[in-house]
Amino acid sequence: MTASPLPAVTVTRYVTPLREGGSLPGVVEGDDLGTYVCKFRGAGQGAKVLVAEVVVSGLATRLGLRTPRLVELDLDPELARYEADEEVQDLLNASVGANLGIDFLPGSFGVDGQISVADDEGARVLWLDAFTANVDRSWRNPNLLLWHGDLWVIDHGASLYFHHGWRSGVTDPAKFADQPWDVSGHVFETCAGRARELDGEIAAGLDRAAFEEILAAVPDVWLEPVPGAAESGDLGPDALRSAYVDFLVARLGTRQWLPEAPS
Repeated sequence: MTASPLPAVTVTRYVTPLREGGSLPGVVEGDDLGTYVCKFRGAGQGAKVLVAEVVVSGLATRLGLRTPRLVELDLDPELARYEADEEVQDLLNASVGANLGIDFLPGSFGVDGQISVADDEGARVLWLDAFTANVDRSWRNPNLLLWHGDLWVIDHGASLYFHHGWRSGVTDPAKFADQPWDVSGHVFETCAGRARELDGEIAAGLDRAAFEEILAAVPDVWLEPVPGAAESGDLGPDALRSAYVDFLVARLGTRQWLPEAPS
């Protein structure tokens, strides 16, 4: 598989923590003069959340949705020496090396109530969330931004739950393929019918080759070894990329996960 890595940026300054989320992401500056929301590999939820962010962001882009640009942020251990907050200092020390940077959108604001959005755009967001089993886009926590009048989807770490079950080997893709998704409480629940109408159009740009290209962007260091069969030993990064692709291909081949229109 030909690698297509995320752009590499070195963190030059830690600016401030974002305490809205449980994983304590932070705003940082990079050597490219950009500003990013950094999601740390050493946070409690671990590297799998970063993998989910990259995969679902890549899928969102292919579905025509807006999502911030991603980079790989290299964190130097020296940065922790200048941080007074012990919790943040511990997080920085635990996250030396490759972390995920999400382009900071200055002046954007979070959606916190009913918004007007084209049915087709809402349907695409709902389809994406159903396909990836995202459980974190309710009105309580929409994970949507408005920027320059446009809707942006963010925070995909609660998707792809199946990889959290890889404790003693990769599980069966068919289980994920057949797993229904609960639309109740979703921010675009009323767009479920339209998502079904647009299903063929939305899915047309997705196939094994697209999934392989998306997974190629995930850094090796985030694809932590998973115990495999005794004869094969631990599954390394390339084998895990293939496993993710198998799960996505299997899911794409079914529609049990796509909800019906609300009655």
